[in-house]
Amino acid sequence: MNKSERRQALLRAARTVFSEKGYHEAKVDDIVALAKVAKGTFYLYFPDKRSVFGELVRGLFSRLGGAILRVDPSADVEAQVKHNIRAIVAVLLDDPALTSILLSHAAGLDPAFVKELRAFRQEVKLLLEQSLAEGQRLGVIEPGDTELYATFTIGALKEVLFENALEDQARPRERIVTALYDLLRRGYLRMDPAPGQPAPRAEPGQPALRAEPGKPALRARRARLRGN
Repeated sequence: MNKSERRQALLRAARTVFSEKGYHEAKVDDIVALAKVAKGTFYLYFPDKRSVFGELVRGLFSRLGGAILRVDPSADVEAQVKHNIRAIVAVLLDDPALTSILLSHAAGLDPAFVKELRAFRQEVKLLLEQSLAEGQRLGVIEPGDTELYATFTIGALKEVLFENALEDQARPRERIVTALYDLLRRGYLRMDPAPGQPAPRAEPGQPALRAEPGKPALRARRARLRGN
């Protein structure tokens, strides 16, 4: 097993341990036992439990970004939006422990890690804000405050996921997707262009439902999150 494979084995083991025991109860000993490596090997790759958890959360965020596909407003927008919701829900439900800690208030965690988790949550919110801002440009999102739209959407999704984790029998994923779509359809989604104002088409080669690179407000907020 080479270094890259051993690192991935540790990450897979850590993901399983966090899922089964939660962040507080998980120990480095549990991770190395599951990965079948010496404890010293763990510290060759990660300085502590928090760092391996942080890498798992960054991977989750990366998968969330990759789950949002281009949307063509001239095609079947409903099918494309449902596909994106379905993909995002799948990413979050496939990592219930990480999702729960990422979206929670993180009570009891050390202050440095709480700050890091807040930054991850803000990155998720910014990602959604960017999609909404570009959706407004394309005419498929109602005009309005994209920051509040993003807050409302994440809040609804957060509660659904928490309830799903607490229920003895989880709701079917497609039921969640349909309910979220119906909620958004009655909210800020604009499926039909206004009379006499056809929805603009995305320019060739430009990703749909993404923020314009020059969005100053979003750029400034991202810089503040990173401490620049």
